[in-house]
Parts: sequence; structure tokens; C-alpha cells
Amino acid sequence: MDYMRESLKKHEEWQGKLDIVPKMKVTGRDELSLAYTPGVAAPCLEIQKDLKLSYKLTGKGNTIAVISDGTAVLGLGNIGPEASMPVMEGKCVLFKSFANVNAVPLCINSTEVDEIVNAIYRISPSFGGINLEDFSAPRCFEIERRLKELCDIPVFHDDQHGTAIVLLAALKNALRLKKAALDRVRIVVCGAGAAGMAVAKILLDAGATDLTLVRKEGLIVRNDPTLDPYQAELAFKTNPRLLSGELALAMEGADVFIGVSAPNIVTADMVRSMNPEPIIFAMANPVPEIMPDEAKSEGAFIIGTGRSDYPNQINNVLAFPGVFRGALDARARSITESMKRAAAEAIAALVSDAELSPDYIIPPPFDPRVSAAVAQAVYEDALRNGG
Repeated sequence: MDYMRESLKKHEEWQGKLDIVPKMKVTGRDELSLAYTPGVAAPCLEIQKDLKLSYKLTGKGNTIAVISDGTAVLGLGNIGPEASMPVMEGKCVLFKSFANVNAVPLCINSTEVDEIVNAIYRISPSFGGINLEDFSAPRCFEIERRLKELCDIPVFHDDQHGTAIVLLAALKNALRLKKAALDRVRIVVCGAGAAGMAVAKILLDAGATDLTLVRKEGLIVRNDPTLDPYQAELAFKTNPRLLSGELALAMEGADVFIGVSAPNIVTADMVRSMNPEPIIFAMANPVPEIMPDEAKSEGAFIIGTGRSDYPNQINNVLAFPGVFRGALDARARSITESMKRAAAEAIAALVSDAELSPDYIIPPPFDPRVSAAVAQAVYEDALRNGG
């Protein structure tokens, strides 16, 4: 199938991928009076007395907003809010389909951080959670940080944390198969945008001790005045040998390569320079940093990509529906680092020792167990550790 051509045709046919369907019928005076005036005054007055009742008397507790400014949409870049709407609608479909979470697509016509934060905060009482989507870095870090401080509901930037959760799950199982420990392997993360920074952080939180972060200008090293504040903070926790140079230098003697960067930037020589039987997650989409067949021919032991036509697809849909399901069910005020690690553990645990192989380290996106397992893990962690 020509997905591009067929998708365009279907979008014109659908005229949007979402409908709003009422839970009740309004066919007569009594039904109208219960759903709207005068009966609706009763729940309004109860909520006025206790705002928490909005979770019982409205749809807030199972409704999130999927919000973008259109500055970093898939691999398309800054295409603007209107053009990002098909992606936001699609994300809402995934929330509903995989975790029965109602989601509303909202696209903001501004790229100013203050305006975006203010707009989202002002509408937040209508929702049980906020999913930030396709905001460009480094603005996305500041937007999320400030909203988490302002809002009393979960705020989650999926481009960062969804990717990081699924990657951690995949790496846990890859290391389980390789019989290696996270704190004993050398890791290279290529890409210092939203996903790369979040991947680095979650791996460090999970116990990685030797991780080097690479941006297009080269290896991130402490005291580099050209780093943005978020990169500068991570510089003091990464690159323990204080290497300075290009990606090829970081790859020498590495055990794990994680790419969230650009197509075809990893060469055969780089793979050969790694330690024996390296683990490679080349997740640039649609063209990875190195094609799996080439990486395998140069000795890679385990290979994962963002694509569905190769084994070990690192797909965010394994994480975000269940994360929000669990957070909403626990009535969490935030999605914590502990919840993210719990989600990764739940995904990894779905692959048994008997199933684990170089071509099967992570469940496929349509495994019906995934969303429920992630939701339960996040729910239990929220009750146990708060959030």
C-alpha cells in the first residue's frame, strides 16, 4: 500500500479522526432538564463546594489534552499548528484505542514560551492530564518544567518520556540477554534534543555510569559555553573521560549505541570500532542512523529501530497510553521519575526468558497486555510513592 497517498484520501473522507458522542440521549423534556438546565445546576454547585468532585461529576478524570505548537512534528519539522492537527488527532485515537483515555487535540498558534504556558495553564481545569506533543527543543524542557510547577494534574511530554521509557525497557532486556549490567556498559546517546536528553536522564537514573551524549556539533563535554542550560547540566553527569570530538570517537569501545538523531550517520567502521557484539538502537525515522542489515553484518548483536518492518520496534505507543491510564486512575498530580521506571520495568517483564532473543527484546505495539501492565505499574507506584 502507498500509505502516503491512501492516508491523504482517507483523511479527506474522514474529515477528522474523532467524533464527540454523548453518553445520554436528549429526546424529551426530562432528558434535556437532567443533562442541561435546570438539573445541571446541582452538580455545578457541588463542584463549587469541593473541586475534587469534578472527577466524579464530569468527564475530567478520564480526559486529557494533547497539545502542540507544531514546531517539531514527526520528521517534518516546524510546520505550524494547523498542519500538526492530523498528528494530534491521531495521538488522541491511540489514547482511546489502547487505554480508553479520552483525548482532545489542541494546537496553539504561538511559539512563545510564556504564551504557551499561560494558555495551557488557563485551560487545565478542564482536563485530568496534559500530553505535550511535538514542541521543539530546548523550549519543550522549559514549557514542561513550568507547567509541572503550575498545574495540579500530570503534565507529560511524550517525545521525551515516552521514548525514554520504551528505550529503557528494550535496553534492560537486551542487557538481560547479553548478561551484562547497566552500570558496567559504555553507552553512546546520539541526539541531544527532547528524546536524547530524556533517554540520557532515565538511563542515568536507572543506574548507567558511563554515558556519552553527542549532538550534531560533537560530543557534549562540561564547561562548553555553546551548550544550552539543559545540556550543560547533563554534561557534568556524562562523558566521564571528557572526550572532545565527533561521534566516531565516542563509538570506539562502546557497548551500546542509541540514536535519536539523523539518518545514515553511523558507518560500518563505527560499528566495528565498538566492543564485541554491541547493542544498537538506531531510532531515526523513517531512515535510521544505520540500517539493521548493515549493522548486523558488522557484528551487532541486538538491533532496534523505530520502524515496524524490522524486529524490536521502539514505539512510544507501548508507554504513553498506559502511563496516562495509570496516572488518571491513581488521580496523580504528576508523573514522576519513579513511575516512568516502573512503566519500563512492566514493559520489559512481558518478555519471558524463554521468549527473549536478539530479534525479540520488547513486546510489539499490538500486544494487548502492554497498556494494562503499564497502567497497573504506574498506578501502584503512584499509590506507593506519591505523584
